[in-house]
Amino acid sequence: MSESTDALQISKETQDLLFRAARTANTFSADPVSEEQVRAIHDLVKYGPTAMNVQPLRIALLRSEESRRRLAPLMAEGNREKTVSAPLVAVLGFDGEFHLKGDRFFPDRAEMVAQAFADESGRIPTARLNSALQAAYFIIGVRAAGLAAGPMVGFDAAGIDAEFFPGGTFRTFMMVNIGKPGADHPQFPRLPRYDYEDVYTEF
Repeated sequence: MSESTDALQISKETQDLLFRAARTANTFSADPVSEEQVRAIHDLVKYGPTAMNVQPLRIALLRSEESRRRLAPLMAEGNREKTVSAPLVAVLGFDGEFHLKGDRFFPDRAEMVAQAFADESGRIPTARLNSALQAAYFIIGVRAAGLAAGPMVGFDAAGIDAEFFPGGTFRTFMMVNIGKPGADHPQFPRLPRYDYEDVYTEF
């Protein structure tokens, strides 16, 4: 089935950069990922919507090889080598007490936010859902910077929290390796995607 490109307001080249030609990288070149690039990614994707503007995503950047080697034993075995070799690893987590910062993200309703999410049974699912939304925005932002993103699960989340964030409210849920693909980057055949008719139902 042909791709519908003409109805979109971004160029086909941008569509390809963000989606069609973008692939998960498993090997990386030695080119560094600069702070300027990461700041530009943030300045773009921070406008993605979250419920009540809560923005619970928090990201720890592991730039040094030493920090990535500390992380490696807490990763699934199949993820260790590519994690150590990536020029930058983003540890994605959420702030389990985001509701206490309402004065930053919803200053007119800070007290309402604090009360609405005072109960952890409602607060943590809200944090999980909205940080997952922000993680998707982040991956697209990485691609917009011309970089490859390698999102991963398969790690000891509690161990990572204890190693890097002891006593904090950060809860790890995803890793993203970031960089330029290596020359030996394997190009696996792209797996099938569902067609429009498989996904959408109209009433």
